[in-house]
Amino acid sequence: MNKKTDKASTPQRILDSAEALFAESGYDGVSLRMITKLAGVELALPNYHFGSKLGLFRAVIQRRSVILNNERMEALNALSDRAEIEDLIEAFIGPFLRRSLFGGEGWRDYARVVAQIANSPRWTSEIMSAEFDPVAIEFIRRVRVRFPVAKTEDVYWSFHFLLGAMTMTFAQTGRIDLLSGDTCHGSDLSEIHLRMVPFLSAGFCRLCKGST
Repeated sequence: MNKKTDKASTPQRILDSAEALFAESGYDGVSLRMITKLAGVELALPNYHFGSKLGLFRAVIQRRSVILNNERMEALNALSDRAEIEDLIEAFIGPFLRRSLFGGEGWRDYARVVAQIANSPRWTSEIMSAEFDPVAIEFIRRVRVRFPVAKTEDVYWSFHFLLGAMTMTFAQTGRIDLLSGDTCHGSDLSEIHLRMVPFLSAGFCRLCKGST
């Protein structure tokens, strides 16, 4: 039995094990047998609790997306409609950044799973849109209030680039560690926060303030 989850409920043990395996090998690289072996449960139990492998995959995403979306929406709602772009970006990426770096192994695995589905057309409508669009739409609305003369396409492209930077960074792939010869560390919250918000803010300002 997985020592990390031996005191958890059966559905939680299944979710934790599935999340860890999906993070490592992707949806297609993981079987229900692998999940049940890691969770220490009978092979039939994932289907009993979640209906199918796809149902389990959705449940893995939904379990933490609810928390993440609530924290993001709360942070956005705490800002005025004329909030600076830096504050809007912080409200959107801050909850995920803190969770992925300080929320434990499960949140780090989750960040890797989100990075996988964010970069796959297969999951765009079925999971990404279903789970994350409400907060994304509110963020985009707030950006358009902040930059009222921005072209619609510039706002959406700016958000698209934000998502790419966020998902790659929070997945902690180790790429920057190796490339920089350990000068930079992908798990360093303070260094990421110091640079990511100003970097993304500059991009939004350049595209959206420059629109006519």
